[in-house]
Amino acid sequence: MMEKTLRKPARSSHASWQPMAIMRKFLMAGILLATGALCMMGKAGVTVLAALTPAAALGKKIFSDRDLSASGKMACATCHDPRYAYGPPNGSAVQYGGPDLKSPGYRAVPSLRYILNYVPVWTHVLATNPIEQLTESDEAPAGGFTWDGRYNSPHAQAILPFFSPAEMDNRNVNDLARKLSQATYAGDFRAVFGSDIFDHPALAVEKATLALEQFEFQDESFHPYTSKFDKWLDGKAALTPQELHGKQLFDDPNGGNCASCHVDEAGANGAHPIFTDFQFEALGVPRNNEIPWNANPHYYDLGLCGPFRTDAASKDLSNCGLFRTPTLRNTAIRQVFFHNGRFHSLREALRFYVERDTNPEKWYPAGPGGKTEKFNDLPPQYRRNVDTTDAPLDRSPGQAPAWTEQNIDDVIAFLKTLDDQDVVDKESSSSSPIVAQH
Repeated sequence: MMEKTLRKPARSSHASWQPMAIMRKFLMAGILLATGALCMMGKAGVTVLAALTPAAALGKKIFSDRDLSASGKMACATCHDPRYAYGPPNGSAVQYGGPDLKSPGYRAVPSLRYILNYVPVWTHVLATNPIEQLTESDEAPAGGFTWDGRYNSPHAQAILPFFSPAEMDNRNVNDLARKLSQATYAGDFRAVFGSDIFDHPALAVEKATLALEQFEFQDESFHPYTSKFDKWLDGKAALTPQELHGKQLFDDPNGGNCASCHVDEAGANGAHPIFTDFQFEALGVPRNNEIPWNANPHYYDLGLCGPFRTDAASKDLSNCGLFRTPTLRNTAIRQVFFHNGRFHSLREALRFYVERDTNPEKWYPAGPGGKTEKFNDLPPQYRRNVDTTDAPLDRSPGQAPAWTEQNIDDVIAFLKTLDDQDVVDKESSSSSPIVAQH
């Protein structure tokens, strides 16, 4: 599926009564129950407040403040544009920041809609005794924020863009705290966090990220649930025959098999799905030469193995090449797909998904001896981590792809039902195409 990477091949498929499988079931049940508890709090999963709390209102101002960057031209909202479901506003594979807005980012910008309230903490359940290690497959890693899951909360993740040389490029906490103290909302900041807050720069920065987190949790625009799909789940709209067929193709475990990771069924308490299981998967997306860092043939983005994640998980070689499964809500308006922004249309991403193994020569370059070099954005020793066992990634050259062009049309029709109403309204009123901006 677009932007989706699939499960690592299992070492075996033994019965679920075995200890390791039981542990996994309890783990996933806990995640689902936690999500369900959130879902009971408001419309399809979110607490809806009559008005933002003072901290959240402050966070909204910080989110849009370009003066907090070295360039004076970049804010959180620059890359996570509210007009584009808090995703990128253009078709650039990566966004550009730094003091002159010429420093390239490393990965495609994900949307912030829907997932912020639900992401479980980083978890990787491993077999613990020799028998389980021989007879059980490890559950795929899950949880955490960013493509590599290295943060366990939105406020921890919010530190990253403030100090990244490829983004807002503040030199240190003193630099950022000074800018916050000079902002038009500095009085609001003091009112919320104390009159002497700016006497403690590190604390001021921490409080700024907590305010951002509260804004993202409380503001309804981060989780509106206004799509046609949501109305259909509530019995207030009907899907067309084409949309229903697209959902059938999306769900078919022997076909597209998308719903195995992008869960699309309502929860037991009626909670509306957010189209991700939060797990990390490896799909083997082709290398993207649009990313300047990839001009270095020795540079590889290995996801859980780095270059940015450096904890114990990054030392597990079976994690190399794994990236987190994103939500597919509002994916039809995106112009960059997968972690490296390799594809720029939904149709192209879907074609790759079903033709990766049946027609690899269409997607990968020729390697030594003229043989197609599959999974060329990973070093050869890690290409075994890419899923080649789950449908539709279990096919061979010469076989028919899982979907025809008409099937792809139908799946696109279904995915468009995931667009929220504000996105639909913007798209219908816009006549000019979005172009990549460097």
